[in-house]
Amino acid sequence: MTTAPPTPRTPSVPPAPPTSPGTDAAAFVAALRRLKAWSGLSYRQLERRAVEVGHVLPYSTAATLLGRDRLPRKELVAAFVAACGVEDGDAQAWVDARSDIACRDAAAPPKSEEKPPQPRRSLRPGRSRPHRPSRPSRPHRPSRWARPSRWASAGAAVLLAAILGGAAAQGAFTETEEVRVTQTVTR
Repeated sequence: MTTAPPTPRTPSVPPAPPTSPGTDAAAFVAALRRLKAWSGLSYRQLERRAVEVGHVLPYSTAATLLGRDRLPRKELVAAFVAACGVEDGDAQAWVDARSDIACRDAAAPPKSEEKPPQPRRSLRPGRSRPHRPSRPSRPHRPSRWARPSRWASAGAAVLLAAILGGAAAQGAFTETEEVRVTQTVTR
């Protein structure tokens, strides 16, 4: 008994890239998700198809690309769209749509209402350059002497063993009776 390969329930024409002026990175990535659903391919199959058409698209990269709402790189969009089975002319439309969104995002003013921080000026008179802000502080990390190393711990153990061994050899750990009578012999 033979079975026919499954046919996708989606239309034979791939979805078009979003081209409306209000499209942002999240909407573009959502359209890429719809394109993957249209193709009916798994991430591993997308990886193999990308290699067949001359692109490199690791399956983990494809999964990450669709899992975020950030705009993917142009090369990844080209590889992903080609792996999904979109023809060259339509694939270029996807890359162009991605470039348009990237240009709009770069030209748009920041969405936050906060003013950008003003550069700090030096308080010392006579300086010709403004004060450069310092690097962001790193999380506190104890110095190398604050935590003993493996070798220091081993050395301390050997030293303790030597001291205890010497004390045992001298009889420090044996029970002795106290001498009550002291006799002095004179000649």
